[in-house]
Amino acid sequence: MPFDFSVPIQYHGLLSTVGFRDVVDILLVAVILYKSYEMLKDTRAITLAKGMFVMMGVALGAYILELHAIYWLLSKSIYLLFMALPIVFQPELRRALERIGQGKFLGSAVYLNAEEADTLVNEIDKVVFNMSAKKIGALIVLEREIGINEIIDTGIRVDGLVTAPFMMNVFIPNTPLHDGAAVIRGNRMIAAGCLLPLTENRSLSTELGTRHRAALGLSEQCDAVVVIVSEETGIVSIAENGHITRRLNSEQLKKRLRPLLIKADPTLKMKDIKNAFDTWRKNK
Repeated sequence: MPFDFSVPIQYHGLLSTVGFRDVVDILLVAVILYKSYEMLKDTRAITLAKGMFVMMGVALGAYILELHAIYWLLSKSIYLLFMALPIVFQPELRRALERIGQGKFLGSAVYLNAEEADTLVNEIDKVVFNMSAKKIGALIVLEREIGINEIIDTGIRVDGLVTAPFMMNVFIPNTPLHDGAAVIRGNRMIAAGCLLPLTENRSLSTELGTRHRAALGLSEQCDAVVVIVSEETGIVSIAENGHITRRLNSEQLKKRLRPLLIKADPTLKMKDIKNAFDTWRKNK
């Protein structure tokens, strides 16, 4: 007897009750969950979240199998973990609240067009590898969606168009601005000699000095990207979302920076959403 692939009658009745508001409701929940995942991915918090989901799965299995002692222990542990979420996910929660406060929770990074981004990346690449060859230490912060005015206020206001010679002068050794970080907003350097918060991650390699730890600390608290040049080795690194990538060459640095700076086209996402909704209506 062939298997009947037709949709049962009760499902037809269920689908007929789904209205436009229900679809909008589901889409909004999906967007919120997806944006929450975007903020957690590539951070230490995603590992903790996966661990919690594993515990919840094991607890569900223990409930089904009627393993009362294990279920009681896991359920109490999960409850305590949820109570500790504001502490465990403090950097991520702060980042999410800042994005919501700035009206950017649903938005994407909008900074430069393709030509401006290419020019900025090329200038940064020139000065970074010039300093790398001379073993001049540097911290270059690229502000993105979350404002970092509190970091800018710790330094000296500059406000100049980013060029390789200009930035090279900022990081001349034994000058007041050399040891701090330079902050770039768009294609202009806003401030130099800025102080960055140190990371609290104790599992870092002992090879990483104060510059690297400061870059990681800022990347844990916001979505800024920090380019680091080691004064001891000349190694070029980049810190983003609480992770550091070291030993970058010129091509790798450009490849990492350009997508983070280029202006996104918001019409593309709207077209994708519209096409998905049109497809759903046709298949209904």
